[in-house]
Amino acid sequence: MKKSTTCLFLLAGWFAPPSRLHAQPIVAGHYPAGVEGIKGASLPPPGVYFRDYNLFYSADRFKDGPPEFDIFAYVNAPRLIWMTDFKILGANYGMDVIVPFGYLDWEVGAPGNMTHDSYFGIGDIQLEPLLLSWNFQQFDLAVAYAVWAPTGDFSPARPDVLAKGFWSHMLTLGGTWYLDAEKSWALSLLNRYEFSHEQEQTHIDPGQVYTLEFGLSKGLSKTLDVGLVGYWQQQTTRDGGPEPTTSTAHDRKIGLGAEVSGLCPKLGMLVSLRYVYEFDAVERPEGQLATLTLTKRF
Repeated sequence: MKKSTTCLFLLAGWFAPPSRLHAQPIVAGHYPAGVEGIKGASLPPPGVYFRDYNLFYSADRFKDGPPEFDIFAYVNAPRLIWMTDFKILGANYGMDVIVPFGYLDWEVGAPGNMTHDSYFGIGDIQLEPLLLSWNFQQFDLAVAYAVWAPTGDFSPARPDVLAKGFWSHMLTLGGTWYLDAEKSWALSLLNRYEFSHEQEQTHIDPGQVYTLEFGLSKGLSKTLDVGLVGYWQQQTTRDGGPEPTTSTAHDRKIGLGAEVSGLCPKLGMLVSLRYVYEFDAVERPEGQLATLTLTKRF
């Protein structure tokens, strides 16, 4: 994202498969690939920020899953960010908290044996006690640590979009490189790595997950950017737990899309709209993600 309202986003809750026709779900990490895009590795200057994420996801393709599958989800994730003047190794120190909630509607099964249901509730809370931001002449660097608490109402009978039923930790390293002196061109790479604890209800120990998000953007004016965005999310270690409910396959999904991001000076608000199309997945749905984010500095 960009300018004085730029920040990292570590949203709790996204899509592992619901179930293999009512078996236990295959779980993955908390971080939802695709919620960051252009200048996604740049953090804002010191200040207090409120950011509201609105995510709309739909999918009806699940080549490794049930014969019939359809899901729609809306997730709202308000986030409070505080970046300080305090320095650690030359970087500005900050912290944040996210409390997501949302609505799910899904249908899964086989012809003649379909299950349809819906759910509204709060998700797993994300605390990020460590944000470090370095800003150089042509390069921004960010390092972060986040933890998710299993505060949501997890159930093995529904997709784990909002609540996953386990604690997890995530390390982040990202950079934004401005390709010209005017900083009109920017290339951002954001790396995440997640470690999860055992899911108590199912006794599944989720595998570790690596996520790479990128954004290539061009500034059309001082307040408007457009760009190409994408991600690759890959499970790197197999799930542990009871057999045969634990899959030996490593989850994967890849998406590509576009973003437009604009600053409204009169409102003092950054508005970003992003669309990502998933074109490759292993043991995950392939769907479409639209994200509207609104950021206000106080």
